[in-house]
Amino acid sequence: MSKPPSLNENRVYHENFMREAIAMAELALQSDETPVGCVFVHDSKVIARGMNDTNRSLNVPQGTHHAEFIALSQILSSPSLSSSSITTLLNQTDLYVTVEPCIMCASALRQYGIRAVYFGCANERFGGTGGVLNIHSDMGVERGYPCYGGIFREEAIMLLRRFYVQENEKAPETKQKKTRELKTDILPLAVEDAAQIDIREERLQAEA
Repeated sequence: MSKPPSLNENRVYHENFMREAIAMAELALQSDETPVGCVFVHDSKVIARGMNDTNRSLNVPQGTHHAEFIALSQILSSPSLSSSSITTLLNQTDLYVTVEPCIMCASALRQYGIRAVYFGCANERFGGTGGVLNIHSDMGVERGYPCYGGIFREEAIMLLRRFYVQENEKAPETKQKKTRELKTDILPLAVEDAAQIDIREERLQAEA
């Protein structure tokens, strides 16, 4: 299996594919979905695209209509691919996604043998590749995969903020957001990490 392209060696290469993932996230936002988008890339070509589809499909309880699952289903349902050829394909395929994969998606990606994952912003509530758990690198039966974050991080964060301040007609009255304002200030990555450490320490002290 060949190595995934280095993040530092060819930043433009990675940014081009992350732009396509952001475009999918924009479509999700326009559809009143949580703005997460992704593309699967094989041999420098996009072979599948996905965006969150949990609200429209009423898949909220199951949560399986995440962007990664939508795109994966396109690959898995291809009539020209056998099970063995799908495995071979995914072993040479990279994922570009605007937000760090959740624990469920990170686990599925490992089981299917994805080569590498590149994401925009961290997922500090449900992240499976460092945000909460390290599904991609923990010891296990399946081979792990490298994961790189921070590509168009600010753009990914702003997409999420735009979603969370807009009104969701399906939300109960107690969760309406009419008084919320869109914040545009984003802490630098190092500062944000330090702030999160402080918050975790405060929680630990409070629980002690």
